[in-house]
Amino acid sequence: MMGIATTHRKTLRKCLEVKRSQIRLPWLLKLHEVIQRARTSGSDALVVCSALKRLYRQILLHGSKALTASSGPDPEILPPLPDVLCLFLHGDYDLIHQRMLARRGHYMKADLLRSQFDALEPPLEDENVLVLDVRRSIADMATEVEQRIISRTLSPAVTELQQQLK
Repeated sequence: MMGIATTHRKTLRKCLEVKRSQIRLPWLLKLHEVIQRARTSGSDALVVCSALKRLYRQILLHGSKALTASSGPDPEILPPLPDVLCLFLHGDYDLIHQRMLARRGHYMKADLLRSQFDALEPPLEDENVLVLDVRRSIADMATEVEQRIISRTLSPAVTELQQQLK
């Protein structure tokens, strides 16, 4: 009987995950539209969301094309967009949990954190992601993001010169 209950729970979890992804899809596609508008207009934008799964990040960048690419037997990984920088706030469970317990009035309760860590698919090198360690100060992380953005907008010759001067 124990095996049936365990199998049932696993099936239920998988169904719930599919349902959650379906609920997120319109929202992710809407954020993709925001990103595309900013890109085509040449303006800057900051879009914030917890895209825990690679597919979610692919949808943000490529819209519904990401769904088509990921649905086949050999899921295709679409390339990163060179003009879109993703940030990954990296920290260990205990530190983030401690910070969540210390805050008041936030909609996300600390007991939900485990499910977020379980669902997380950390970004890979090919995703054009800047990893930021949350143990650092906000000012330090902001400075690193600013430097990364500035270095990306400089010509390759200036970037090379900066590297030589370091």
